[in-house]
Amino acid sequence: MARKTSLRDFQEYLATRLSQAAKGKGAASWLGIEAGGEAWLVDLSDGGEIVQASQLTPVPLTRPWFVGISNIRGNLHAVSDFSVFRGGQPIVQNANARLLLVGARYGINAALLVSRMLGLKNPEDFTPEPSDAAMPAWGQQRFADTHGKIWRKLSVRELLADHDFMSIGV
Repeated sequence: MARKTSLRDFQEYLATRLSQAAKGKGAASWLGIEAGGEAWLVDLSDGGEIVQASQLTPVPLTRPWFVGISNIRGNLHAVSDFSVFRGGQPIVQNANARLLLVGARYGINAALLVSRMLGLKNPEDFTPEPSDAAMPAWGQQRFADTHGKIWRKLSVRELLADHDFMSIGV
């Protein structure tokens, strides 16, 4: 019978792994996320923290994908709906929706609103696919898992350097 893990235990385990990856310790791992029906991989060293999608304060005169500001333990984070940014449907803020804090390593308080977490992924379980030249630099890498499902790899550094992503005003 499969061992059951509480959500709190899983979040603590994931936070420890994220912290270790940020410090360059532990095995290489990716975090799987879903946004707008697309599966994405994020280096654990680039993912800061995962928090429940909390109350967001809207900001007027911003692009549709910029959903607002969130106060996370006294720090304001700019929150972008990753699905809408990609041209998809808005993410429903339900029990599965999460904020992935991505900018801390780069000195930017940015968060991505994603549909759900898909867990830790071992890079050895993926095979590289041809790059998608039609995508911006932050999303060109693609991988296939053992079931043939295609995943895109998010380059957080490239995303935070992308002029479109950083230009939130209309």
